[in-house]
Amino acid sequence: MHPLQLEELLGWLKAALAQREQLTVFYANVHAVNLAQDDALFRAAYAQADLVFCDGQGLRLGSALLGRPLPARFTPPDWIDQLMLLCANQGYRVFLLGGQPGVAAAAVARLHQRYPTLTLASHHGYILDDPHEATMALAALGSFTPDLLLVGMGMPQQERWIAAQREQLVAPVVMSVGALFDYLADTVPRGPRWLTDHGFEWLCRLWYEPQRLWRRYLLGNPRFFALVLQQLVRERLKKVG
Repeated sequence: MHPLQLEELLGWLKAALAQREQLTVFYANVHAVNLAQDDALFRAAYAQADLVFCDGQGLRLGSALLGRPLPARFTPPDWIDQLMLLCANQGYRVFLLGGQPGVAAAAVARLHQRYPTLTLASHHGYILDDPHEATMALAALGSFTPDLLLVGMGMPQQERWIAAQREQLVAPVVMSVGALFDYLADTVPRGPRWLTDHGFEWLCRLWYEPQRLWRRYLLGNPRFFALVLQQLVRERLKKVG
């Protein structure tokens, strides 16, 4: 985990895009920590990432309890416009990979409305169990030659896929973005900013998608803080010993 402010993350991305430097960027939250306990491939993918930023107030709280405070939490839907404006101004090409069929294309259409000069392409994310679709997606990426690849397949699929395919991906900068395309396309609503900006994004997501997300939050959040407590106790005992 890199203790970053948003300006620092955008600076890393700006420099990598300008220099065509290979950069793999993941976000982390409570769900990511829980998945990493059980999923070796997911854990290994994070170990290979060049940059991991905090995307969850729960993670910030856990880090603070352990004496390793993180300066900020920021989520791609809140700052994607800053990144897309940079890409439009500099002529960088952006590829959106993920979502159900039609979602990434709708997100591209919305971004084109905001940034008419932005060069974009997309492919849906239902490629993991379909070799033909996977081949088509990689071919589309290869022919488009993006500067920036945004992958929104959800955890842990997006991180596993990026790690497995990284050497084949022509894009120098690759970033996981979760449900970003759904938000851009307005297929999934976000909660009000007075909630999402104050640590309750998880509650809003649970409200809108309870059947899909209840385990992640109602079981996952207590599990995460139990892990934090276990680590805190271990560290205290180690100091005493």
